[in-house]
Amino acid sequence: MLIYVLRRILYTIPIAMGVSMVCFALIHIAPGDPLNAIIPEGASPERVAQIRTAYGFDRPLPVQYLKWLGHVAQGDFGESIMTQRPVMSEVLPALVNTLTLASAAVLFGFMLGCVSGVVSGYLMGKPADRIVTAASIAGVSIPHYWLGMVLMVIFAVNLNLLPATGMGEGGSGTFGFGWDSLQYLILPALTLAVIPAGIIARSVRGTVAEVRQQDFMQTLQAKGLPGRRIFVHVVKNALPAVLAVMGLQLAQLLGGSILVETVFSWPGTGFLLNNAIFTRDLPVLQGTILVLAMFFVLINLVVDVVQTAVDPRIKRA
Repeated sequence: MLIYVLRRILYTIPIAMGVSMVCFALIHIAPGDPLNAIIPEGASPERVAQIRTAYGFDRPLPVQYLKWLGHVAQGDFGESIMTQRPVMSEVLPALVNTLTLASAAVLFGFMLGCVSGVVSGYLMGKPADRIVTAASIAGVSIPHYWLGMVLMVIFAVNLNLLPATGMGEGGSGTFGFGWDSLQYLILPALTLAVIPAGIIARSVRGTVAEVRQQDFMQTLQAKGLPGRRIFVHVVKNALPAVLAVMGLQLAQLLGGSILVETVFSWPGTGFLLNNAIFTRDLPVLQGTILVLAMFFVLINLVVDVVQTAVDPRIKRA
C-alpha cells in the first residue's frame, strides 16, 4: 500500500509541473498586453519600459517562468493589480467559500444520486428505473445558471422563503453553521448538486446492475443469504466506482461553479475569477487558476488512495 501511494505521489509531480506551465502560458497567450490595466493612459515609452521591468516582463519567457515558479513555491503569488493586496489573501478566503459550497453540493448530490441509483439498479426496466433515468438525463442537461435563476425566482422572489444572493446578512463574507448562514447556502448548493446527482445516479445504477449479475451474487443467493446481507455486498463492490465519481465531481465543482457563484453573488473562487477576468487582474486570475488546478490534482490523488484502501485489487493492477 505504501509503495503504491509513493508511486502515485511521484506521478503527481510532473502533472503539477505541467499544470503550472499551462497556467503561466495562459496569461501570455491571451489577447492584449497583460500590463494594460496598470499602464497609465498616455504614459511615455520610458515609463512603460520601467513598469515592464518592475514586473519582469522584459525578460525571456523561460526566465519569467522560473522566477514565477520560485515565488509560487514559497507561497508568493504576487500582488493584485486592482487591490494591491497579496494574491493569496484574495484567493484563500474565496477558496474556503467555494469548498463549503462544493462540499454541500457534492454531499447532497451523493446522497440523492446513490439512493436513486441503487433503486434504479435494483428495479431495472420498471417505472422507477425509467423515472430515475429521465431525471438523471434532465439533471445533467439543465444549464447551471438557468436552474439557479429559476430557483431564485421561485424560492426567493415568489415564495420569499430563502435569500437570493450573498453569503450572510449585510453582504458578510464569513460563513457560519447557523440558520443565518445556512439559508444562503441552500439555493446555490441545490443548483450545483443537480449535475453530480445525475452523474452519480447513472454510475451507481450501472455498477449495481453489473454487480448483481456477477456469478458470486448468484452464489450468495443460492446459499440463502438474507437480502440485507446481499445488499451489503452489492454496496461494498460498487463503492470504489462511486468514490471515484464523487471525488471527480468535487474537483470539477471547485473550478466549474463560476456561473453559479456569479448568479448568487457567492464570494468564492468562481466569483473571484469572474471579477479578475473583467478587470484583467492577471495575477489574481493566474493564482486562482493554479490553486484550483492543484486542488484538482490533489483530490484525484486522494481518491486514488482511498479507492486502493477500499479495493486492494487496484494496487495489484
